[in-house]
Order: sequence, then structure tokens, then C-alpha cells
Amino acid sequence: MKLRKTLIIKETIAAGDFGTSCEPITRIAALAVIENPLAGRYEEDLSSLFDMGGQLGERLMDEIVEMLPAPAISYGKAAIVGVDGELEHVGAMIHPKLGKPMRAAVGGGQALIPSNAKVAGVGVPIDIPLGHKDEAWSFDHFDTMTVMVADAPRPGEIVMCVAISDGARPHPRVGSGPITD
Repeated sequence: MKLRKTLIIKETIAAGDFGTSCEPITRIAALAVIENPLAGRYEEDLSSLFDMGGQLGERLMDEIVEMLPAPAISYGKAAIVGVDGELEHVGAMIHPKLGKPMRAAVGGGQALIPSNAKVAGVGVPIDIPLGHKDEAWSFDHFDTMTVMVADAPRPGEIVMCVAISDGARPHPRVGSGPITD
């Protein structure tokens, strides 16, 4: 794996949308910019990308869990592939092997890890969806952290992102599901 760089983005929320203070909520995202070894060509076997996703998950999650001031309660993942790649390349990075190191780092994780992926050019933001790590229907924890790398992904690169949070949205009032209407 050819890693160009990593970024850590830490966001601490002290007030809701209308300025009403709340208990601090910290969200941390880790992003890795790597060379896409399959850029510019079709490849049936994507297993090398499965392994890269797992390796990056271990590296990035260990670092951000240490930075979170309280235990992680929510998590999410996302990836952007440069225009010489295909959506399936980032699907291979974020699905088969990334979940295991994410769950290990947050001490469990019964719920599916929300994810997002897209093909895009340099500097395009991506929304990392967040959800409660154990309660899939905790609507209060449905959230998003928007991140970007100013100089990535270049056409032959992938930006892989993982994120965690130690709280729900500020002043959540939606409750829990499942949806009944």
C-alpha cells in the first residue's frame, strides 16, 4: 500500500444550531490518502483492496479512539475514489474487512456501520454518516460529519475515512425506532 498522507479532524460541539449550550460532543475523523493500485483498469479480483481497508482501519481507529475524551458511542465510514477508479474500488476498501478493526477499537459494535462512497475529483467533500454502534434504531445518533482533503483524491488515489463520536446530536428529540408509519 502506498500511503501519501493521513489527516485527523477533531470537532467539539458546545452548542446546538440556535446557540443553546449542550454537553460537549466530540467527533473525530481520520482520513488516509492512498494510491489506488487498480486505477485505470478493470480488475475482477478486488481482494487486495479488502486487505488494505482492514490495515488502514486498524491504523486509523487506534489513533482516533485515543483522542476521544469519552468512550465512542457512534461510528461511520466513507471513501472517495479518484476519477481513474471505480466505485467498486472503494466498496472493496470499506466493506469486507474494515468493520472488524472499527468494532474492536470501539469495544463492540452490534449495529451495522453506516457508510458512504463516491467517485470524485480533488477537494470534494464527503459526508461520513454516523450511527450508534450498538443500537441501529437510535435516531438521536443518526448524524453526519463532513470532511475533505484539499489536494485529494487525485485521479489515481483513494481517500478512506473513519469517524467516531462520543455523543448524539446536540439536543436530540427524535427518539428511537423502528419506524412505524
